[in-house]
Amino acid sequence: MKYRIRVTAAAAIAASLALAGCGGGNEAAAETTTLSIVGYAVPEAANKAIAAQWNKTAEGKNVKFQTSYGASGDQSRAVVNGLKADYVHFSVSSDVTRLVDAKLVDPSWNSGPNKGIVSSSVVVLAVRKGNPKNIKGWDDLIKPGIGIVTPNPASSGAARWNALAAWGHVTANGGTDAQAAEFLTKLFANVVSLPGSGRDATTSFVGGTGDVLLAYENEAILATQAGEKLDWIIPDTTLLIENPGAITTNANPKAKPWLDYVLSKDGQRQFALKGFRPITQGVSTEGIQGVPDPKNPFPTPKKLLTVSKDFESWSALSKKYFDEKNGLIVKIIAASGKAK
Repeated sequence: MKYRIRVTAAAAIAASLALAGCGGGNEAAAETTTLSIVGYAVPEAANKAIAAQWNKTAEGKNVKFQTSYGASGDQSRAVVNGLKADYVHFSVSSDVTRLVDAKLVDPSWNSGPNKGIVSSSVVVLAVRKGNPKNIKGWDDLIKPGIGIVTPNPASSGAARWNALAAWGHVTANGGTDAQAAEFLTKLFANVVSLPGSGRDATTSFVGGTGDVLLAYENEAILATQAGEKLDWIIPDTTLLIENPGAITTNANPKAKPWLDYVLSKDGQRQFALKGFRPITQGVSTEGIQGVPDPKNPFPTPKKLLTVSKDFESWSALSKKYFDEKNGLIVKIIAASGKAK
């Protein structure tokens, strides 16, 4: 089965997904609630699976979903510009902060035990089946003849996680910012495709572009579940990906129990089945399809970096690395000539 999942553009009309069956008659129709979910492209399959399970509960009965998925930054800006959302699920916290600044999400959105995070993964290096280029880690990516696919940080949260992981490979192992910048300059010189979102990058790679895909681990797992033939390497130094979810200030009251279910063991189990690493303790990881070792589907990286420990905060790193004019990584990509 070919891995083709159509992504709805932020400006497009959101597709309505009837995820709950409801009985006939006007009374049943009157009780139906519709929640609008706006998210980055990658967790669409997981959110659908969670919704299907929630619909079986008393709280989720007769709830339908209107959804829009696309590049995280684009989706965040679309909500600011009027795209209806009861619940947002973005790649990076700075995309929620944009909604806080627009008074569309309460400033306390990340004050709970989960700090606003609803899903997690790690950055991996996906390669062709059998790893014909013998990629073992980050340093192999800057060798001559290696074609890299990674999304564009201007629109994609996945791209920012990838670039930060590459930067951390240098600085977390004794290197300076100057050395990290030199490494990323060489890495982006080998980039052959810079799509708009993490999902578009995966589609480009499985379609035959490049030798290596910088990706979420869950994207590699989901592609394998869909029948694609690829392998992936968890580099010795990688970055913990933490994806935020939040309820908007004018959300339907059903949005709160939805978020509670997303964070529950049942909700996180559905994330795990689609390749995400559960953020809730005690969630079963048995029976995960598409992983190299079903007995250990989410192996512990040798050195796992985090935003809070290694990059201070999303606010700080957004300014340092991704400011549109002066961001260190933005400048490197602009100098490479690869970004449109």
